[in-house]
Amino acid sequence: MKNATLKQIADQLGISITTVSKSIKNYPDVSPVTKKKVIDLATSLNYTPNSFAVNLRTKESKTIGLIIPTVDYHFFSKVFQGVLEEAEKRNYLVIILRSNEKLELEKKQLELLLNKRVDGIIISLSNETGEFDHIKNVLAQNIPLVLFDKIAKLVNCSKVTINDRKAAYDATAYLIKKGRKKIAHFRGSYMPQNSIDRFLGYKKALEDHNIPYDPSLVYVCDNNADLEDGYANAIKAIAEHPHLDGIFTVTDMVAVGVLKYLNEVGIPMPKQIAIVGFCNSFVTEVTTPRLSTVDQPGFEIGRIAASVLFDEINSKKRNEPIVFQSIELGTSILEREST
Repeated sequence: MKNATLKQIADQLGISITTVSKSIKNYPDVSPVTKKKVIDLATSLNYTPNSFAVNLRTKESKTIGLIIPTVDYHFFSKVFQGVLEEAEKRNYLVIILRSNEKLELEKKQLELLLNKRVDGIIISLSNETGEFDHIKNVLAQNIPLVLFDKIAKLVNCSKVTINDRKAAYDATAYLIKKGRKKIAHFRGSYMPQNSIDRFLGYKKALEDHNIPYDPSLVYVCDNNADLEDGYANAIKAIAEHPHLDGIFTVTDMVAVGVLKYLNEVGIPMPKQIAIVGFCNSFVTEVTTPRLSTVDQPGFEIGRIAASVLFDEINSKKRNEPIVFQSIELGTSILEREST
């Protein structure tokens, strides 16, 4: 018999559903004889405990949700590994979903997790997310939620980030110290906070080093296809600025697109143009030339985001107020052959 229920077992044995449930859970107030009868029958009927019924009793699903914008980046795979490590320590399952950088899909994925009664959610917002009612709705239901990487400053919740503005400032200042004076920035979409902050860091570094900011040196990569965006914008940048000598990109994959074009047309790197990416994905070690980049600690971001989430889940179980945390991790410049 498939999908046997507690009621079926109780009816066959002529006992209450409560007694069957207690027998399966090995409660001490049920006699050994009754327990054996219940276990034997449950085994013969292929009974499997209903996890959602257990959830109603414990108010826990032992499951958390992780929503990421894309699976194409090494960064997000490292984040997932960090989240998974923390979850496994606590015997939690992780449901991982992708928004594909779309606001409407992000909303649907959040709704799916709420329907699954997850105990908490970790999320990096999509490039289209400029209004946050769906995030605030989760928090209003007292469901722990932690933002990471692409966050919303207007949402009051825990956040795990790097200082994107400082990281971009450092990357641009590094190029300037290498003697570069005409530096382009291949930025991300206008909406995400990390894209905004990386642009502002680039601009501030120019100003602090007495290099006039030139908006024509800023190219937007907003097609959710970073390699192709990097390639296409490299064509435009070289045509429009033949004396360009440095490029700082919003992601490593944008930089890979730039490398691809410059290699095709024979522009030497770093002799003519020096390039710095952002993330330190595995591909940076195998490009030609190997790519200098900002080291973004994806694994630690995931691990800490999960740890913060479990702190909030435990506070909720104890009926204690949730104290939001804002944690900022450090970054560094990894120097390779592209600079």
